[in-house]
Amino acid sequence: MTTIANNLQGIHSRIENACQRSGRNPASVALLAVSKTFGVDAVVQAHAAGQTAFGENYIQEAVEKITTLRELPLQWHCIGPIQSNKTRLVAGYFDWLHTLDRLKIAQRLSEQRPAHLAPLQVCIQVNVDGGPTKSGVAPAEALALAQAVSVLPGLRLRGLMCIPEPAPDFVAGCAVFSRAKALFDVLNQEGMGLDTLSMGMSDDLEAAIASGSTMVRVGSAIFGARR
Repeated sequence: MTTIANNLQGIHSRIENACQRSGRNPASVALLAVSKTFGVDAVVQAHAAGQTAFGENYIQEAVEKITTLRELPLQWHCIGPIQSNKTRLVAGYFDWLHTLDRLKIAQRLSEQRPAHLAPLQVCIQVNVDGGPTKSGVAPAEALALAQAVSVLPGLRLRGLMCIPEPAPDFVAGCAVFSRAKALFDVLNQEGMGLDTLSMGMSDDLEAAIASGSTMVRVGSAIFGARR
């Protein structure tokens, strides 16, 4: 078994253990393997070990991988910031986008999504802890953006995503992630029909799962340290 396969097995064990401690079904938490900066071979190894969903931050790098591996049944998630001049690539190549934070970007993606593709699955990135260097809409603005995005053709609004500042411990991590879950619940009470809460990474997935995450984004714990 390869190192990547071993690491994937270890992450699935962590997810299962975290779900058991929280009284959740492990099937309710999806694993997104963050393959940014790693080559095609790493993705192929992960796929051979059963992983099908991959997250990429750098759009041009991702498009090269997506094109090279187009014969494999993979699902590609854009989890990096998007500039206006890159929306056409995201609309044309990705299955998911986790980092939507502006209506202008959503409108461009809607206009540029090819008609033969399924709708682009979208999460709104929320700045839940007010970090000054973090992307994402303020929680107070999330509902208005969600309502506007939900009616755009070519897009399907799925949920929220957050990347809070690193927390000092499990309890502090849960406190921050719980803000995202509370906002998720508020938006659903307003009829948004969300089903995805993308939060938690290699170092804090247990706190995220305890707080209601449905998708964790794990890179270094699968592929190793990035160069």
